[in-house]
Amino acid sequence: MKWLNGYRMRWMLVGILAAVVLGGGSAKAEIIMSEPTNVGPIINDATDVQECDLSHDGLELYYASRRPGGYGSWDIWVAKRETLDSPWQEPVNLGPAVNSSAGEVEPSISADGLKLYFRWWNDWNLRVCTRPSKDAPWSSPVKVGPPVGSYDAYTPDVSADGLTLYFASYDRPGGYGSDDLWVATRATTDKEWGEPVNLGPNVNSPSGEVCPSISSDGLTLVFNRGLRNMWASTRKSIDDDWGPAVNLGFPAPGNFYGPALSPDGSTIYFDADVPWGGYGDNDIWQVKFIPIVDFNSDEIVDAADMCIMVDNWHTDNTLCDIAPLPLGDGYVDVQDLIILAEHLFEEPTLVAHWPLDEAQGDIAYDNAGTSDGTLLGAPVWQPTGGQVAGALELDGIDDYVETPFVLNPADGKFSVFVWIKGGAPGQVVLSQMSGSNWLCTDSVEGDLMTELKAYGRGSTGPLLSQTVITDGNWHRIGLVWDGSQRTLYIDDIAVAQDAQPDLEASETGLYIGTGKAMKSGTYWSGLIDDVRIYNRAVIP
Repeated sequence: MKWLNGYRMRWMLVGILAAVVLGGGSAKAEIIMSEPTNVGPIINDATDVQECDLSHDGLELYYASRRPGGYGSWDIWVAKRETLDSPWQEPVNLGPAVNSSAGEVEPSISADGLKLYFRWWNDWNLRVCTRPSKDAPWSSPVKVGPPVGSYDAYTPDVSADGLTLYFASYDRPGGYGSDDLWVATRATTDKEWGEPVNLGPNVNSPSGEVCPSISSDGLTLVFNRGLRNMWASTRKSIDDDWGPAVNLGFPAPGNFYGPALSPDGSTIYFDADVPWGGYGDNDIWQVKFIPIVDFNSDEIVDAADMCIMVDNWHTDNTLCDIAPLPLGDGYVDVQDLIILAEHLFEEPTLVAHWPLDEAQGDIAYDNAGTSDGTLLGAPVWQPTGGQVAGALELDGIDDYVETPFVLNPADGKFSVFVWIKGGAPGQVVLSQMSGSNWLCTDSVEGDLMTELKAYGRGSTGPLLSQTVITDGNWHRIGLVWDGSQRTLYIDDIAVAQDAQPDLEASETGLYIGTGKAMKSGTYWSGLIDDVRIYNRAVIP
């Protein structure tokens, strides 16, 4: 019932705000990119994969592969899943009507699932197969004729309405570089394609552009500029010109190729040759785009953030421009409102949260993820004794909580906040096994400090505040690393800060209530409550 009430509240606010027209503000919203994730061994194997595309419902993945069981060096395969959260099932070859010894690559499936565009490897021309229904077999491929086929054409992508065909071409007159992106249109789906038009200098450059992927609404275009970089351009309507392209900032090293936007724009699938591991020389990976809707950085999405969106309603201010994914569109409207409503009362980028409100048992549950902690020694639950509901009392001798791996400090910005009461000099609130003591006290005064630092010569050593936290009062302590500085907080006030361009890597679990090596004297004697870890810099 609590969830249902929250859902109703969200959509009540949507209804209220949809009628509001106000203006103002001057900040910048943030849409962050997740770490790349391999789609797994069902899709990827020891052979190469190349170029993919998703069906309009996101339940089918078409891609080219040289896996065994095909008809040529490259064949097009399809993998299916039952729901968007289900795993991919074993891929199926599209058969000899589609595939041949010529090599078929770069598939693009129409929204109705009845047309499949792709390129023949042998001649750099586009083909299309059709079928009368999704249960019917595919026809033999037909070459896409002039004017599209008057010159080479490759890496096709067809729009959701089937009336626009994007593709790359190398030798077509009127371009800006070695490879350019072009678009052909038609009045109805049974007509021939018209004369292709170059997408212009905001998209194309001397570097060469290939592999376009058009969003479902036709307002966002993702593509390759060179092999390593993926770029995107947006427009306010399908009648407008494309805006200046933006580099999506994929991590180096590696080659990232053939982006394919998911139907909702929240995910990009791509094939990559990267040193992160995988199953073959070239695998299909994915990244997700996550809108940060905590506009005032107070760690929760609530009415205050709604008010900020109201203040920026129907303006081109970028503060609340969080839709459509992955870039936004430079205008605050109902699309942004819907995303905000979906995240109301959440804490964005909260990767682990141990409220420590349990009344019994030896498990400290992680409310934000799957990193449930295990109580060791004999900590005592205090269901009504915390600063935020309950808390956990530790004896300073052998009590602590052990958790699985949560994050690697070297991977990027992060923050940790904890409520504590009690303790003594030299004791540790939070540490990483065989890594560093993240939040602890110095051994003389009981001042808050952190020993999490850079590796080697880049380290400036521990960061020590001049403020005691072992005075028997409740304190909310925190550590924030923003990618260049460490900052310690006590009761939401910065008490120490220094430059730290990187942090030492560690991929182990955490200890709550003892030091990294569990030495005598590092066990916490007192209460610990509400431990929160974020994968971004949170400013209290």
